[in-house]
Amino acid sequence: MKIKIYQINKERDRRDLKFMDLDYTKCVMKSPEIDVTIYDRVFVGDVECNDLEEVYHLFNEEGHRLHRGHSLSVSDIVEVDTGSITNFYFCDSFGFKMVSFESEQAKMQDDVIRVLVVEPHRVPYESEIKNTLEGQQRAVGGRIEYVYNDDNTIIVINEEGKINGSDGNRRIEGDVLCGSFFIAGDDGENLCSLTEEQIKKYQDRFAEPENISREEIEDHTGFTFISW
Repeated sequence: MKIKIYQINKERDRRDLKFMDLDYTKCVMKSPEIDVTIYDRVFVGDVECNDLEEVYHLFNEEGHRLHRGHSLSVSDIVEVDTGSITNFYFCDSFGFKMVSFESEQAKMQDDVIRVLVVEPHRVPYESEIKNTLEGQQRAVGGRIEYVYNDDNTIIVINEEGKINGSDGNRRIEGDVLCGSFFIAGDDGENLCSLTEEQIKKYQDRFAEPENISREEIEDHTGFTFISW
């Protein structure tokens, strides 16, 4: 289920609409339209959910490592992309209500970069992370290690993925990667957003999930891969 989540930024919320239900919001706005300009985009990704109730459970109770906002709450907007149509849903006091939402007017948080996430047993998907050490660590679930490529991209992995019980994810030349990892751009000094061409390249490169046994992982434990 491909979704995006938007949450009100208190610094731009001059009408105190954060955590208010839809009826109150419409009353204050004197309009059925949502003020998109007070919203930040805080999540982009493909989640293993079947409906909005499961999305609520994941982002309100369980949490998601790529989510940059507070737990899903009243006044938040969930965008659902079915592939053929995109709809927007207001998280109301009870359930969700479809609304009109001009998402291109929402704001991007500072220091956020576009990446490609590769998880075990799943196809890759685009997402966004906070471009900080903490943001990178959250994205892989632990201490990070860089795998440098020769096309101005970097694969960022959990350096303990092979020894912490993580599932095998993908094979690269001479090694295996375990646990979730992501690919980002490399500007020579820092991570940066991937280009469209880089996204497409690595979507194709890692398109097929792979079954990697624990024995194969153990055979590669202690091996450090530099580049291919």
